[in-house]
Amino acid sequence: MKSLLSKPTGILLNGHRYKNTRAVITSFLLSFFAFVFTGCNKSAQDLQTAASADASTLQQTFFNGNKGINILLSTPITKKIVTELNLYGNVLKQFTDINALTMNTTSDNLAIIRKLPYVTAANPDAERKGSPVDAVAVTDFTGGGSTWNLDAVNVTEPGIGRTIAQDGTGVYVGVLDTGLPDSWRQYFPQERIAVQYAKSFGGGGGENGNVSEQPNKWEHDQSTHGGHVTSTIIGFQLGSVYFNGVAPKSTIIPVKVLNQNGSGWSSVIAEGILYMADLKVGALQNAPVVLNMSLGGPDLDALEKAAIDYAISKGVIVVAAAGNEGTAGMGYPGAYQPVISVAAAGWLGQWSAPAWWYSGNVADPTNINDFYIADFSSRQKAGQDLDVTAPGVWEVGPFQVNSGQISYYYLSGTSMATPHVAGIVALMAQKKSSLAAAEAETILQNAAIPMPPGSRNVRQPDGSFVTTTWGADAAGSGFITADAAVAATP
Repeated sequence: MKSLLSKPTGILLNGHRYKNTRAVITSFLLSFFAFVFTGCNKSAQDLQTAASADASTLQQTFFNGNKGINILLSTPITKKIVTELNLYGNVLKQFTDINALTMNTTSDNLAIIRKLPYVTAANPDAERKGSPVDAVAVTDFTGGGSTWNLDAVNVTEPGIGRTIAQDGTGVYVGVLDTGLPDSWRQYFPQERIAVQYAKSFGGGGGENGNVSEQPNKWEHDQSTHGGHVTSTIIGFQLGSVYFNGVAPKSTIIPVKVLNQNGSGWSSVIAEGILYMADLKVGALQNAPVVLNMSLGGPDLDALEKAAIDYAISKGVIVVAAAGNEGTAGMGYPGAYQPVISVAAAGWLGQWSAPAWWYSGNVADPTNINDFYIADFSSRQKAGQDLDVTAPGVWEVGPFQVNSGQISYYYLSGTSMATPHVAGIVALMAQKKSSLAAAEAETILQNAAIPMPPGSRNVRQPDGSFVTTTWGADAAGSGFITADAAVAATP
């Protein structure tokens, strides 16, 4: 999987690059009183557009000598099977819970392996894109301020605060991403991060298939994509001001499955998914568990699919990004039907005033005409499943371009939309602790506000307007709000 993040020299919005980054960042600085934002000389948008490739093209481009492959078996793993597979390469990692394994081999041997009677599927490991400091002196951001995106999903209101009774108490949200930066304690309350369960896994197809645990690396992320995602779920601190989250009293489990460049492999992601599934049937068996996966790639990997199926069977609810490929189609695992997938929407009030991102008031009741589907948000193709839409354009949160240097950025992408829905699911699971994945997906689909095909004139950071258009394949069941989803949860 390719990196979730690109780091352009200018700001990107809906596929357009704005070279006058200084003006945009200056607007951001002026909009927040006298706070100083460091390192804000460029912005970022996650998920570079991925070119789709069929299996033969993937295989051809993937192999250069021995590389990692993922194998799903039709029977339990035995010594005899491992011995035979070792004739064609080197078996590296066994996933006994799902009858799967990884190995390295050549493209010629992959063709042979696929024909073995006990092999259900085999594919090259699919690529996926997505010093101590003082602690934040609060335990949660329930009383924090509002931002436009939280107002849009009806969990906060500017000048009022939180407007929904649920706060995610008792729910664990596994953020399978890049981990957290060294300075995470300056953004988040320590009590909201389950350090005892935090993990980092690395390796994968680009490293000959080996998957291994990396002790403590989860809190030394250089990409900081995972930190921005986390801030949407539980809120964040900016200077001396606190901002709310969708589910500010949920507990985050950081699981680093992407490397320091924000890229990784399906075998590593599968390890992270299985780890969370094991927690669900073990230490967290009495608690709801939600997974946020703000990552993706163009192909459905057999090992990753099996891991998702296994986790869902154990009671885990999986939420993933639809992808940033626009009309090229959705990314995986988001496009896989049992996963709750999320498209990205923007608000027409963006850039309308210097302080729009935290003082702008999204009209109530929700008027779907106030929103638009981002051009970059992946459209649903045949065989793919797009569920709902949430805010995912120009969202402020902690994001660092220099290690240890506190900074905040506007980010856009379906990666930013996904944690809104993961947080909403956490609120639903707080209300109904036995909530299952399929039930959650159905509730979200039924509660969403339909977002029919349309066109909007969208204000840009420089004050100009561009026309954004989308069709029936862009929004799934529509725009989701927390109050509607929770009200529909029995």
